[in-house]
Amino acid sequence: MLPAVRESLLAVGAAGRWAAIAAVIGLLAGLASAVFLLALEWATTVREEHLWLIALLPVAGFLIGLLYTHFGARVEGGNNLILDEIHDPQARLPLRMAPMILVSTVVTHLFGGSAGREGTAVQMGASLADQVVRVLGLDRPSRRIALMAGISGGFGAVFGTPLAGMVFGLEVLVIGVLRFEALLPCLVASVVGDQVVGLLGVHHTHYTVGVIPPLGWSVLLAAAVVGVASGLMARIFTTTTHAIAAQAKVWFPWSPWRLAVGGAAVALAVLALGTTRHIGLGIPLIQEAFANPLPWSDTAIKLVLTAVTLGFGFKGGEVTPLFVIGATLGSALVVILPVPVDVLAALGFVAVFAGAANTPLACTMMACELFGSGLGVLAAVACVLSYLMSGPTGIYRAQRVGQSKSGI
Repeated sequence: MLPAVRESLLAVGAAGRWAAIAAVIGLLAGLASAVFLLALEWATTVREEHLWLIALLPVAGFLIGLLYTHFGARVEGGNNLILDEIHDPQARLPLRMAPMILVSTVVTHLFGGSAGREGTAVQMGASLADQVVRVLGLDRPSRRIALMAGISGGFGAVFGTPLAGMVFGLEVLVIGVLRFEALLPCLVASVVGDQVVGLLGVHHTHYTVGVIPPLGWSVLLAAAVVGVASGLMARIFTTTTHAIAAQAKVWFPWSPWRLAVGGAAVALAVLALGTTRHIGLGIPLIQEAFANPLPWSDTAIKLVLTAVTLGFGFKGGEVTPLFVIGATLGSALVVILPVPVDVLAALGFVAVFAGAANTPLACTMMACELFGSGLGVLAAVACVLSYLMSGPTGIYRAQRVGQSKSGI
């Protein structure tokens, strides 16, 4: 057999094997994400119908702290633990990681915390992927690829953005480097995960962007302004959240008390504000940002409430709150930029996340999937500049630096 033919046959065989493995991972991630999204919708509805539940956020935090203290010490690291396991494998991710993060995130939202959902979906996807690794007896290099596929499967499923999910799994591990060895598995897992959620009748929120201005220097400059502002906002969010987390551990070493105090702070803030617009996922606030100019205060309030919620140890994720922060930031910039408010909100939506997670390519892809390919160039400008302006670190401490941003 000719060497070239033999090599092609081996490549086809490997691709088929990984496609099958990734499809199973995507199926599991999609099923878990569907259950999670339904539970999250239930929690949000119940909270808004019974606002007195917010007063119990300190109690909910205390119980979450007890749960992780006694049963979840190994999985407390969350997304950072997953990234560490991909970089330097130590021990298999426990299966209990998936139900624990699902329950604790739903509790966080039910009682009024300001958190997201990406962290939960990624942790569920990765922990379930590791169970597939165990059953199949995959080696260490293969395990890394499977975990990356689990990340993509969870991300693509929970946001309904399979292409962004694929790129996110490749891009999030090392700043400035794409891990192409997992390209096919990440694609298959993300697409399958998204399809499973859709087939189960679970729907994602749709955001409408009207007329996108034709490309020109003024519009490109506006996108650049949004990108720079988003990068600085991402840096503020990351620095604030990490600082609160570090100080809270000093003040309250025992996590149940730490979460109880954080819950009390958030609950009192909501009482003082007299509105629930800034807690939970904050999706209604995003919809407002796409429709009308919003004040800068909405951005600041969502940032602080999320930083306190996550910094004190509540579970969930950063991404959807970052969408809110970005959309409201873009909406507020309409007073100085000659671009429709919905376009600016859409650019901020993806750009703040791009800077905070150091994933400009995934976020550009997300903009195309959520808002249409017509926004692609403007989103790329905003996301790349946000990435460059957001500093050397991001929301995931376990990310490694492969290429310094100063080297472009």
